[in-house]
Amino acid sequence: MKCLLLLSLVALSQCLTTKVYLKKTKSVKQTLTELGLLDEFLKKHPYNLGSKYFPKLQDTFASEPMQNYMDLEYVGSIFIGTPPQEFAVIFDTGSSNLWVPSVYCSSAACSDHHRFNPQQSSTFQATSKSLAIAYGTGSMTGFLGYDTVQVAGIQVSKQIFGLSETEPGSFLYYAPYDGILGLAFPRLAASGATPVFDNMMSEGLVSQDLFSVFLSSDEQGGSFVMFGGIDDSYYTGNLNWVPLSAELFWEITLDSITANGQSIACSGGCQAVVDTGTSLLAGPTNGIASIQNFIGGSQDSNGQYIVNCNAINQLPDIVFTINGIEYPVPASAYIRQFQSYCQSGFQDIPFQADFWILGDIFIRQYYCVFDRANNQVGLAPIAQK
Repeated sequence: MKCLLLLSLVALSQCLTTKVYLKKTKSVKQTLTELGLLDEFLKKHPYNLGSKYFPKLQDTFASEPMQNYMDLEYVGSIFIGTPPQEFAVIFDTGSSNLWVPSVYCSSAACSDHHRFNPQQSSTFQATSKSLAIAYGTGSMTGFLGYDTVQVAGIQVSKQIFGLSETEPGSFLYYAPYDGILGLAFPRLAASGATPVFDNMMSEGLVSQDLFSVFLSSDEQGGSFVMFGGIDDSYYTGNLNWVPLSAELFWEITLDSITANGQSIACSGGCQAVVDTGTSLLAGPTNGIASIQNFIGGSQDSNGQYIVNCNAINQLPDIVFTINGIEYPVPASAYIRQFQSYCQSGFQDIPFQADFWILGDIFIRQYYCVFDRANNQVGLAPIAQK
């Protein structure tokens, strides 16, 4: 009997850890480039990565809804309702709401994506609560409802989520995803909606109150978000644990940013967020300008920093020191090569605070564990497969 109980507990433990595999797709930027629409789009809608973290900037700098997601390439599938309806979403550690397009959405962006139909789900429960999430000067608007949400092998009953009714602008029309599943803290959630992972934890659906992320480069396969566990075969050495400096985003303290042993930004320390929902490495204007100058980046007419492709092998690592540990990012990672040019993966945020975003360029180099039980982030170099 004791053995049977032990075997049952082992089986249960295995069920409480699950991976959602992510697909690497064309980014919106690649699609717009292929259609010859990128230059016109960027002139009308300049970047404003900061609006995601500092909403007051939405009134100061114009940007398209979801501009932060223009370069994102990693999407995974979830299912909502009974019977399940499938959606491609971004698993975003920089936001907290789950939302998808609905059949009530009249925007052009919705017509080209999967739309949730509440009338086809026997477990859907409507609410009278509205939802509005601003991205730059635009937004998605809709209402909240409850239904069963399946994330890989985990089924969350009565999960609150947003059903969009409007998605203004043309940007989302080209997006390779339908919606967003936010993985940040509850305080960040619009309309007080409980995030999906918080329900996983409270319902005992994960064996540990953490999730981990591996993002592959072009040469590697199998990107994933793993709920409730850590796959140590995807990193080398030990995980270095970094305490959170704030529990809203996954915010940590950077000690410094250096190159060739020389300080080039974040002198004396600064704040940063580890964000799967931003593809680039972003920071304040002065700090980014210093890095661009160091690596020889020059702005084109659209404000993008172009780098000489022939110089990549000579460029230094940019080193982020976090909690006393150095995390180098090589030029092969921070220079993004397109068909006819090379572009810097560093992007400025137009405000004065010394605040940085460690997006997918950083995460591709380091296995990341997001630990809610201890409010910390674990980082380790990825293993070469």
